[in-house]
Amino acid sequence: MARATAHPDHQCISSEDIQGTEVYGVGGQNIGEIDHLIIDKVSGRVAYAVMSFGGFAGWGALTYDTSLGGFRTSITEQQLKDARQFSDDSWQDRDWETRTHRYYGTPTYWEGRGGL
Repeated sequence: MARATAHPDHQCISSEDIQGTEVYGVGGQNIGEIDHLIIDKVSGRVAYAVMSFGGFAGWGALTYDTSLGGFRTSITEQQLKDARQFSDDSWQDRDWETRTHRYYGTPTYWEGRGGL
């Protein structure tokens, strides 16, 4: 279990504590854990959560659920596995990012809730 549950009453959390936190999909099914976060350097907003098996989810698709001690999403494990692959060319490709957010049906980090 990640340390993300160590401070359930705090609004902010260290990125260190997010690593390893479980992610639950539809019906409370465990679909993996967060491996690391990708942060927009200019805005400081969290852009994406990279899953342990290589899946890639927009941060706006995750909501922390204290009853689960992890993040909840409506994204399925199959959607994560079938999603467009991230490559080094994707870092500066706003079109790739926009298509990825549309695929998941989530707001973009530059327009949506973003950040921790």
